Amino acid sequence: MTTPSEQAQQHADEQWDPGLSLIMNERRQLLNLAYRLLGSLADAEDVVQETYARWYAMSRAQQEAVESPGAWLTKVASRICLNLLGSARARRETYVGEWIPEPLPAPAEWIAGAGSGAGADPADRITLDESVTMAFLVVFESMTPAQRVAFVLHDIFRYPFAEVADIVGRSPAACRQLASSARRRIAAARAEASPNAARQASVVRRFKAAWEAQDIEALLSLLDPGATAVSDGGGRAVAHLLPIEGAEQIAHLYRTIARFAPPRTILERTVNGLPGLVVESQDRIETVFAFAVTDDERITHIWAVRNPDKLRPWQL
Repeated sequence: MTTPSEQAQQHADEQWDPGLSLIMNERRQLLNLAYRLLGSLADAEDVVQETYARWYAMSRAQQEAVESPGAWLTKVASRICLNLLGSARARRETYVGEWIPEPLPAPAEWIAGAGSGAGADPADRITLDESVTMAFLVVFESMTPAQRVAFVLHDIFRYPFAEVADIVGRSPAACRQLASSARRRIAAARAEASPNAARQASVVRRFKAAWEAQDIEALLSLLDPGATAVSDGGGRAVAHLLPIEGAEQIAHLYRTIARFAPPRTILERTVNGLPGLVVESQDRIETVFAFAVTDDERITHIWAVRNPDKLRPWQL
């Protein structure tokens, strides 16, 4: 939230630079783009900051020569993301355990920084839609950087392939092929688990009750036989380092967790736009759970994020 003095300063800045408001109004679009490309809010914030730094590093004459500042900012942010995606794979190879994208709460629950207790500026919020569900972000992770950028820019942000080609450094035809390949991966994810919020809320609520009751049979009735559970502690929190495969193994794992975990509260919360769960202990969120649920109300995937670096927006 901006203070009165900050608002006054912003007004003064806009009087000096009439284009400032137009430029800053692009911030939310850039943040939404970068989060979808990188799966990390912290990295997305860094990309936006670097994009604006490059804009203001130009002279006034150079800025005025830019026909569309919004398009320029998007192009620069996308190229920064493309470079980061290229290096991210090497970083993930040294990551402790499995890497899961950063989970996001519902906008009304957004907290501006760990422990700040202040609501975030609306410009710093991600628009929660189908393209940011955990299932989609995980599929994005399986794509090449070029596929990811081509798909997100064209299919989500509606940029023509001619502009995408200029960003990716390939021909429009090649970008069309990249987006098509990415689209097939997305279609396969949709076929496996459709993002129906009402259906998922019912399944997640029953999973929570079965987990708290340590009811193996009830857990098995909710889990797809081929379900997978992934946990991300990043070396900062206890987590199973490899995915757990199969309903039986997952059900027994969660019963063991319920039996031996210290006192905690399990809450139903919105995670990346869909019903999920959070575990609160000593007034802090220690785990955020996202789920993928099929049309016949079976859980196919559980993603548990425990790395505290990825839980900043959740902390009170």
